[in-house]
Amino acid sequence: MQRGAIKKSLRMSFWDGVFAASMLGLTVEYFTPYALVLKATVSQVGILTALPSLAGSFCQLKSADIAECVGSRKKMVYVFVFLQALMLLPVILIPYLFKNRAAVALIIFATLFNIAGSFALPVWQSIMSEHLPNNKRGRYFGWRNKQLGLVAIISLFSAGMVLQFLKNNILLGFLIIFSIACFCRFISAFFLTRMYEPRQYFGKESYFSFWDFLKRARESNFAKFVIFNSFFIFSVYLAAPFFSVLMLRDLKFNYATYTILITTVSIATIFTIGRWGRSADKIGNMKVLRVSSLLIASLPFWWILNQNPFYLLFAQILSGIAWAGFNLCSLNFIYDAVTPAKRIRCIAYFSFFNGIAICLGSLVGGFLASRLPVIFEYKLFSLFFIAGVARLIVALTMPRRIKEVRPVEKISSKDLFLRIVGLRPDLE
Repeated sequence: MQRGAIKKSLRMSFWDGVFAASMLGLTVEYFTPYALVLKATVSQVGILTALPSLAGSFCQLKSADIAECVGSRKKMVYVFVFLQALMLLPVILIPYLFKNRAAVALIIFATLFNIAGSFALPVWQSIMSEHLPNNKRGRYFGWRNKQLGLVAIISLFSAGMVLQFLKNNILLGFLIIFSIACFCRFISAFFLTRMYEPRQYFGKESYFSFWDFLKRARESNFAKFVIFNSFFIFSVYLAAPFFSVLMLRDLKFNYATYTILITTVSIATIFTIGRWGRSADKIGNMKVLRVSSLLIASLPFWWILNQNPFYLLFAQILSGIAWAGFNLCSLNFIYDAVTPAKRIRCIAYFSFFNGIAICLGSLVGGFLASRLPVIFEYKLFSLFFIAGVARLIVALTMPRRIKEVRPVEKISSKDLFLRIVGLRPDLE
């Protein structure tokens, strides 16, 4: 009975993911271009990334407590996903209701949009983690993310082509893509109501406070992983919010070129995430995280070297390969490292520090962006250089202190990379 319910739940989850991925493809990469159209400054672009992450982080600290009070994880996820869809309605109407404060209004409603999603995410991840055994998570989520990545690519590309076609009436273009995104999120909320929720007992032994987590930071392997991830994400977001600014404002790329470059990341992710997942099941998540973090550390330097769009396609392919492994194995490491009863709380604490890192990185990057000296014609390249060095320091030093939590096979970093890009046979 339970096995059949889980199979049905995985199908419903997949269809929820299809429409959620469509919504994300139509929104996340286009909030910054929307802000630029609304005359946002570079500092406001940084805040647009920072404030939603900060607010979402604090909300996730309470997600486990709310789930316990509600008594149904599925019900909680549905309510907050529905609210997230609603938050896209005022985003659509900003140019018509907040003409003089449009950029500020976008920051506010993007923050509310992210808060709703932040309450739902750890609880949904907790449910999904109980549908799959440890030795199949990498393979399954690799397959799932590959399929949903294709959906996101179609949405990304379609949104970019709509904006390019309506470049002379760009606000109409944004109204169209955000309206479709809102509709998709409502549909994904419907499929969430069809998922199966395994019973979960919230006993006293599964509870540990935020302060308990901090006290154990020195000896806890999971806490060390959270610290590594937080420092790395901080270094990433020193520069991450400003690649769109560089492309659209400084390099004067049109929406078609911008869309092709950001879509390339998702395409590379699709072709490699399955290989990362199969490899992680055998060699462990930490090995993948060590290799992928080093690849991510190199990315800002590729942009400094050359700004030709054809050359940047290579940098974006490398980005997609690296982030596919990092994002997949960050979450799977948590699934392996903590027991089911503690997963909501652990995912929430992980997401809290992740959000704080995004917030601080974006704010510091926004502060530095207009104050650093020009190198190679653009001030942003000074910021990219600092971000690249910071990523490299974290990637080379901190993962060594974290232990893999299950028996795994040995493989060299070079051999792993060659297998992922298809130059050697895949791990089966």
